[in-house]
Amino acid sequence: MARWSLYSVLTAALICSRQAVAYIDNQTGEVVIPGASSYNGLNLSPQMGWDNWNAFGCNVNESLLLNTARAMVDYGLRDLGYNYIVLDDCWSSGRNSTGYLVANPQKFPHGMKYIADSLHAMGMKFGMYSSAGIYTCGRYPGSLGYEQKDADLWASWDVDYLKYDNCYNQGQSGTAMISFNRYDVMSKALNKTGRPILYSLCNWGDDNPFDWAYTISNSWRMSGDVYDSFNRPDSRCPCTSTPCDWPGYHCSVMNILNKMAPITSRSQPGAFNDMDMLEVGNGGQIDSEYVVHFSMWALMSSPLLIGTNVLTLSPANLAIYSNPAVIALNQDPSGSGAVRKWQYFVNPDDTGEGEIALWTRSMDNGDQVFALINAGNISMLMNTTLYEIFLDDATAGAYEAPPELSESWDIYDLWANRMSNDEAASIINGTASPLGANSNSTTRYNATATSYANGLMNNDTALYGSKSSAKLELNAKER
Repeated sequence: MARWSLYSVLTAALICSRQAVAYIDNQTGEVVIPGASSYNGLNLSPQMGWDNWNAFGCNVNESLLLNTARAMVDYGLRDLGYNYIVLDDCWSSGRNSTGYLVANPQKFPHGMKYIADSLHAMGMKFGMYSSAGIYTCGRYPGSLGYEQKDADLWASWDVDYLKYDNCYNQGQSGTAMISFNRYDVMSKALNKTGRPILYSLCNWGDDNPFDWAYTISNSWRMSGDVYDSFNRPDSRCPCTSTPCDWPGYHCSVMNILNKMAPITSRSQPGAFNDMDMLEVGNGGQIDSEYVVHFSMWALMSSPLLIGTNVLTLSPANLAIYSNPAVIALNQDPSGSGAVRKWQYFVNPDDTGEGEIALWTRSMDNGDQVFALINAGNISMLMNTTLYEIFLDDATAGAYEAPPELSESWDIYDLWANRMSNDEAASIINGTASPLGANSNSTTRYNATATSYANGLMNNDTALYGSKSSAKLELNAKER
């Protein structure tokens, strides 16, 4: 598979509050409608971080959270943008006599406020989990009917993020309006606390949240749960396209990716289609498959939540998570996703699956990214044309062909400068050289010191991969 970026500059996104009145930007002349993007002003680029569920399930405790956070700081992951530590299910011991949730004192002996304070001291943020049902998926107390009480409690703990699941919802689903109303209660409760809390819906694509969730949340799951398989079909994940009557779970990487094709336009700054956690490092895929997995999650503007054990991360997998040129696509201010221009079924493997596809995406500055995916069973030469890349422009009804079709483009391979296993190992064992604010590294990047947008404007080599000697000069007739 090949993936090249054709961009040069990104611009910063404008943050506006929900309550502010509309106005015209004096510099751009554009009308700004506050709240039309991020409903709460948060998450203008997809959230990044770590969630314990895929690797640990209910086996979670205070030490795991804090040790993982320290490792993410030491490995440079925090400074790449992975700054949320999300505590998933199984953390409570029930409700007390006044109806408030209580953290399990054996798992969290110092309490949740201590964890939040410790994470904040590391420059990290704290994420919490519950379900819009009477129980969570692990059968602990859910938040249905307790929304304001639970939101107030999390705010008092200085929580920064809520993952809100869909289990045991008492039948309050089946139409978009029913699900909207159920999830909107927590949305309003979080806002009423006055604390900025990112709101991430985990309703598995049930009732098509990509049609209604962007006015009440910052992200929403668009599919059933991922599992660590590249393309193996599973009867528990019955749908292969969107919309889907029963999202299920145990969905492969390629299954979820292809379900994004019809809904890519639903992602926008502050409100993103969530393709579920990243499986890189959990052992079910080979390196090249993990590269596709990470690349396409980034290209589609999905949240990037590491779903493996960071404390045992291999050098090869750290190198995948740490590719700043690919992360820069994910953090682009456009907040958009890629479009699948074509897909052909070829050379099935032993699971009966096999395809090749072209995905393309416009960046905030008008430059282009394209990914050619070979998910077939044999190696092959793949190609594309400018007409395919700029298909939307070429078929927009204009009387003249778009100028992009006759221009010459530089090509950048965003995986050419992937960190070596030796360099990644030195980061893990603590012998790597510190990464300064003015580093000229081609493999490492500090987005805390310099944002991705500013780094691209400064032509930082770590964000461009390697320039190819080829030129893309195909005209509109070559299709």
